[in-house]
Amino acid sequence: MNAEPDKTSPGDFPTPDRLLHAGSEGEFTAEDLVLASGRDVTPKNLAWAERRMAEKGRASMDELLP
Repeated sequence: MNAEPDKTSPGDFPTPDRLLHAGSEGEFTAEDLVLASGRDVTPKNLAWAERRMAEKGRASMDELLP
């Protein structure tokens, strides 16, 4: 057994900070909101996210993230 991680597997390394974004400090989409809520990206869930964003603005994401 090789003790070194498989360098071809993306799951072995943390996601670089430049690829991460969360909260209301930047722009986010309805798809981001759906994913942050733990739901699958479906037309119904995207519609839910768009309504929530229209109603609560940036707070819609802040309420979902720690």
